[in-house]
Amino acid sequence: MLIDTKTTADFGLMRMLAFFIPLGFSASLTSISHVIINGTLGRADQAELIIANYALALSLFGIIERPALVFRQTSSALVKGKSSFKMLGAFFIKVTLLISAVCAVLGFTPLGNWVFLHAFNADSVSLESLLATFRVISLVIIFSGLRCLYQGIIINHLETKWVTIGVIFRLAGMFLVAYYFILTDSVVSSMVGAVIFLTGMAIECMVSVWRGHSIMKSAQADSGPLLKQKDIFSFYTPLVFYLSFQTVIIPILYAFLGKVQDAHMGIASFALAFSITNLVLSFFMYTHQIVLQFYENNRHTVVKCIIVFSIVPSMLLAILCFTPLGMIFMESVMGTNQILAQETLLVLKFFIVKTLVFPWVDYFGGILMLRKNTKSLLKPQLFNMTAVIVVIVPLVYLFPHLNGSTGAIAASAGELIGLAAVYLVVTRKNKALQEEKRNAG
Repeated sequence: MLIDTKTTADFGLMRMLAFFIPLGFSASLTSISHVIINGTLGRADQAELIIANYALALSLFGIIERPALVFRQTSSALVKGKSSFKMLGAFFIKVTLLISAVCAVLGFTPLGNWVFLHAFNADSVSLESLLATFRVISLVIIFSGLRCLYQGIIINHLETKWVTIGVIFRLAGMFLVAYYFILTDSVVSSMVGAVIFLTGMAIECMVSVWRGHSIMKSAQADSGPLLKQKDIFSFYTPLVFYLSFQTVIIPILYAFLGKVQDAHMGIASFALAFSITNLVLSFFMYTHQIVLQFYENNRHTVVKCIIVFSIVPSMLLAILCFTPLGMIFMESVMGTNQILAQETLLVLKFFIVKTLVFPWVDYFGGILMLRKNTKSLLKPQLFNMTAVIVVIVPLVYLFPHLNGSTGAIAASAGELIGLAAVYLVVTRKNKALQEEKRNAG
């Protein structure tokens, strides 16, 4: 197995926080990437068109990238030594080749034209520039997946500071490339954004591969049963669908928000409130990693951490919603007018439920990942999606004056139902496990 530096002291609260905080910072810092890109593209002569093209290419990229991102959790949960890493590496190559083939078809055949024109309502005049941008941004997926593969090793070895260091180098590289394009007055197409993004991801990938490879060089042989391709497939595949279902929920909400009383205000206020909520929650997106690394040794302290992770983001949103700081933040930082600011803060109140619930959903999800039972994550996510639709349909038609709040209410209701469902799944699995132990005894 990997060289084990986890002593008894490593499982206390301070060690957990030392492990988690760099992960939280890295997730929060990552959001700056697109600020750098959009800030650069915004200096172009046709900024609106260029930013729109980049956004469309990034939207399709975000869907296709999902299978690559799952390798972080897969590596962290399954790799226990050199043999298991080699098996996962072989699986990674197969998935990467498949994703690359999909990107090639979309980037170089008429199918890509059809997808962008009809599914994303792209402008036919700028289609060639959009496709060129997508071809460049597709290369990011290779670096993204390789980065996640090695970050799983780094996380499993509790060296999370290297994840943060990688993101810092990534942002520095992106800033320098962006500055070069601005200095040389070369911001002429959306491809500039793709090049900046690709450069940053390549840099972060190099840092992750370097540190992860150094750890693996010191690794020993796996202990326990040998990891097989079917074991990887049964863990990895449900997780891909689970994350993909999460991605689908927001477009569903936007579709229904187009039917509220003031559609433009509803969509704008929901989008702003959702982005603020994600910004607050971004620091806590790696909650499941606390479970994967520490739950079996100190579950009581893990639960204490989750309580904190639930309260802190909810308090931050409450401060924005119920104190004068909210209007100051909306007008000064977000740059909104007073009417949009008030509407957004109203929507944000309903998202407090989501911030309370999300860390617990991720906690129970982490338990299922730890037990290699990721297929059990799918049912709670389906309940979540169903609840979102069931709640938003009557709200939109019976209370259209609620505008963007209907989306926040539905999203929070879905999160609550998802929590109840995943809690029941974990409880049943615990009972079945205890029954097996009693029978074995």
